[in-house]
Amino acid sequence: MESSNKRLVEYLVSMGYADARVANAMLNVDRKLFVPVQLESQAYHDCPLPIGFGQTISAPSIVAVMSKELDVRDGMRVLEVGAGSGYNAAILSQLVGEKGAVFSVERIPEIAELAKQNLSRIGCKNVEIVVGDGTKGYPQKAPFDRIIVTAAAPSIPAPLVEQLKEDGKLIIPVGSTPYWQDLVLLEKKHGEVTRRNLLPVMFVPLIGEYGFNEGSF
Repeated sequence: MESSNKRLVEYLVSMGYADARVANAMLNVDRKLFVPVQLESQAYHDCPLPIGFGQTISAPSIVAVMSKELDVRDGMRVLEVGAGSGYNAAILSQLVGEKGAVFSVERIPEIAELAKQNLSRIGCKNVEIVVGDGTKGYPQKAPFDRIIVTAAAPSIPAPLVEQLKEDGKLIIPVGSTPYWQDLVLLEKKHGEVTRRNLLPVMFVPLIGEYGFNEGSF
């Protein structure tokens, strides 16, 4: 239970969750600014926290691992499915830099607005929040160098694979039950897609045409 953002990042590095680039990005994004006011005392704990409408801000260790495995580089175009409170998008924003862009699709309008407000408050200018069905990706801005999905799908949505660039990477929790999954990393090379399971995780369900049906759990 860390007492500051700096201490939290030091913990993530010591555990091997964050590499140097991810650690630097997370140092520049104070998690406290992305959690509900009544939960600020828990902002630096390594655990998910509710943000309303049945959604959560992921545990910092999971955010760090996903960011590290995705290997986001300066100037890349990244698609995020599930904006949440904007915390993950803010870290991605740091990783892609001023020449890069992050597009985040969120199905719940109120959550999308929360993310917009939080990102605006920290002066984040290279993230676009869109309300829509993230399981369909964001074809208007495709293809993407990297795709990150912050909710769990029963299988990997085909539109996301289609919208991934050559040499691109996609990370997503996959599982047949809504709350227990494997974190999966996909890589596309020479038109072929390889898949690797990273670790067991627990995410809220990804709702949409290529995800879980709302009301089915």
